[in-house]
Amino acid sequence: MSRNRFPDADRAAVYRAIYQRRDMRHFLPDPIAPELLKRLLDAAHHAPSVGFMQPWRFIRISSVDLRKAIHALVEQERLCTAQALNEREDEFMKLKVEGILECAEVLVAALCEQREQHIFGRRTLPEMDLASLACAIQNMWLAARAEGIGMGWVSMFEPDALKKLLNMPEDSRPVAVLCLGHIATFYDKPMLEQEHWETRKNLDDLIFENFWGAPCR
Repeated sequence: MSRNRFPDADRAAVYRAIYQRRDMRHFLPDPIAPELLKRLLDAAHHAPSVGFMQPWRFIRISSVDLRKAIHALVEQERLCTAQALNEREDEFMKLKVEGILECAEVLVAALCEQREQHIFGRRTLPEMDLASLACAIQNMWLAARAEGIGMGWVSMFEPDALKKLLNMPEDSRPVAVLCLGHIATFYDKPMLEQEHWETRKNLDDLIFENFWGAPCR
């Protein structure tokens, strides 16, 4: 047993947040208190980042017109995605894929400009800045779940169109539209599993030993 581990109740709370985190699409209109939103952003800001580059930037969308414009971009991509799914198009169109117009807060998570200056840990793996931003988003997600706040990650948009809409620098990159808000209840299962879109894979099938495809003993 590690002498550095948390007390039992604290460890249980960490695992509970992990297992009960959900990608939410249904929200209540109640506002999020400013101090709570600040805590969630601070949790994101304490994520690990390669070379400590901290590539994350968050744009809070307080303009109603901007929110509607972002929703329009997402709706446009939703229709394109549906067409690309061919035989699953009708099934996909029945899914609720975002809550942009209903949630209390909309944040755009983005990668910073001038990222080419950061080569520590990125010389052969330049995409590690994206991995770092994903860690920040996950930190916020887990903190939101602990606070009882729903959060949804929306990735259906054309990045250049969103970048132009938000006057972002040329070498920056929007990665996610994040919906946050109070909810009536968290989904019992991930929504796409609940709606029979996909099932969770068996963990043993995803872990190899020494070589790709070799079962882990």
